[in-house]
Amino acid sequence: MKKILVTGLCTLHWGRLQYGNIGNYYIIEPLFRLLHKYNPDADIFTTFQMDETFQKRENLMILPMELYYAWRDDDVGQAILDYEQAKLLDRNDGIKELTPWNELVMGMDMVINISGDMWGDNAEHVGKDRFKVDCYKMRAAQLMNKTCILHAVTPGPFDNAWDIDFVKETFEGFSGVYVREKISLGNLKKWGFNTDRVFYAPCPSFVFEPDRCYEGSVKSIVKSIRKQKGLAIGLTFGGFNMPIGPYDMWPREDSQYDSYVQLALHILNHTKASIILFSHTNGFEREPVFQLKNGRDFEILKQFFEIMMKKTINNEIAQRIYLIDRPMLPANMKAFIGDLDLLITGRVHASVAALSQCVPAVFIEYDQRVIRSDKMTGFSAQLGMEKFVSSPDDTESLIASVDMCIKSLGKIKKNIQEVLPTIQNAAEEAFRTMCFA
Repeated sequence: MKKILVTGLCTLHWGRLQYGNIGNYYIIEPLFRLLHKYNPDADIFTTFQMDETFQKRENLMILPMELYYAWRDDDVGQAILDYEQAKLLDRNDGIKELTPWNELVMGMDMVINISGDMWGDNAEHVGKDRFKVDCYKMRAAQLMNKTCILHAVTPGPFDNAWDIDFVKETFEGFSGVYVREKISLGNLKKWGFNTDRVFYAPCPSFVFEPDRCYEGSVKSIVKSIRKQKGLAIGLTFGGFNMPIGPYDMWPREDSQYDSYVQLALHILNHTKASIILFSHTNGFEREPVFQLKNGRDFEILKQFFEIMMKKTINNEIAQRIYLIDRPMLPANMKAFIGDLDLLITGRVHASVAALSQCVPAVFIEYDQRVIRSDKMTGFSAQLGMEKFVSSPDDTESLIASVDMCIKSLGKIKKNIQEVLPTIQNAAEEAFRTMCFA
């Protein structure tokens, strides 16, 4: 029976993929389901720390996170040991006892690395030397002649790579690299990477299914806006979309929200639309009883809501701005986003939730001083929406993008409807082709 290992830089502590960053879950659920669909007889193992319900439902075997990366002082040393031992194995030198990682990989037929936009410098935000560890782990698997796939990735940049030659060697060792948007292909060529085995495959999140049974109080907000015959505009952003860093700065001065205040006031004063603020990330408590709670983005959006209430006091437009004050599970969140008329988002996978349901979106870039990534432009370009991408500190561009989108809402929606099936089919097709990589 075929054995597949799913690992990579998306390996996080228990619950983070499943209950924390909602966008990550949009990727993970269809990923495992499509792997099973095109490998029906395979056993699938993963270092992703999912709960028991997910494990049983998706037919997975959850492995200790520590086999890959554990936020320990010896993570790099262990990864180098894995690599050095794999080199000896490649030369057929006798080894009595394999490292835990090499023993795991030795029993696999395929290793699939899921790293998103962290395969490069951005991994350092998640853990010290994390990208270095990943490269050594992957190179060890490659030296053991395993089919290794780098999937659903937006690679780079690599300005701070400790050894760019080794990074490129690891990159070329993958049997296939599936980038989520076409800008990455151009970037890799610009950075001098061999792209012979690089393929474009839209993110699996485009085929994630919504659950329409979401919170009644949230549904009532949308219904109320519909009765007023105005547009329901969703707005979500977080620390990575603020004009002043670092991303986890707290508390923040009210003035840091000026561009968003001007944008919201413009919408409320010049249209009959209502704005619904919501967080696309969650938090949770595991013990003593699991409880989902609001995440870090919520505090930022709550402060913004309070600023807006001060700005619109004794003004009827204050009745047209809402804050969703409770967390939602990913499938419910996607359903809610699908009920909007327009989404303004600093979270790329919130845009996927919108576009995959034919809801037009305006994109707010990350603070490029912190997260240097072209994924906002790359994701938007897949559906011809790249002209709706703006920097968080460019108020004029944000307002112009929203105005342009509102003015052409019907036309944009029609264009999305025409392109979307091709995107979704290509996202699934990648899982069939990688079986033969």
